[in-house]
Amino acid sequence: MSKLNATKFIDGSFIIDDIRQIKDEKEQELMREASRLNDSVIERLMPLVKEGYTELEMADKILEMYLEGGAQGHSFDPIIGYGANAADPHHESDNSKGKFGDSVVLDLGCVKDGYCSDMTRTVFLGEVSEKGKEVYEIVKEANLRGIAACKPGNRFCDVDNACRDYITEKGYGEYFTHRTGHSIGMECHEFGDVSSVNEAILKPGMIFSVEPGVYLPGEVGVRIEDLVLITEDGCEVLNNVTKDLIVIK
Repeated sequence: MSKLNATKFIDGSFIIDDIRQIKDEKEQELMREASRLNDSVIERLMPLVKEGYTELEMADKILEMYLEGGAQGHSFDPIIGYGANAADPHHESDNSKGKFGDSVVLDLGCVKDGYCSDMTRTVFLGEVSEKGKEVYEIVKEANLRGIAACKPGNRFCDVDNACRDYITEKGYGEYFTHRTGHSIGMECHEFGDVSSVNEAILKPGMIFSVEPGVYLPGEVGVRIEDLVLITEDGCEVLNNVTKDLIVIK
């Protein structure tokens, strides 16, 4: 008993976190499947932006589509943001409806066969302002630069810096108000932030999001998010929905 009293217990959960960061081939394929379903749902969702649904009604439509596609449900509460709501990166969907000229953030993900998907696209309703175009193209380029930094041997912070430095260079650094991404797998947010302070090395089998955004309060919000799988010689983007600027008319 005295030996037991002298025993020191330590938290070993980090071992599980480390193991879960690297997805094996079966896990990778399950996440591809979840992302393929997410791609198809967001492509079906975009035209509905013009139909007058509230943000919450859009979230209900998403769930219907997921269940039809064999998913078990949302991997997180969808973020549907019209207009000024799009400029809040952590907006909780409400009864707002879209208005002509709004930017519309569509951030959604499903759980399918135990694994999560997550992606974001931003579209515009009716028309897009010159400011909206400018911000959109900056965020798109930041997303592409972040993905280009996704290769084994680089660090999580290198990906964040690639996105953040470009947005800052273009004059919008103060409006990029969150980390660039997060690891994902059986849970939507897993150990391994894509942030400026995470110097951990990228390794084959890791899957995480690259989701830069620019949010101008009360005016316009744009976020573009893809899931990325680190491979032996670079990365594989799990989402295939276009990132070209879309105006829903």
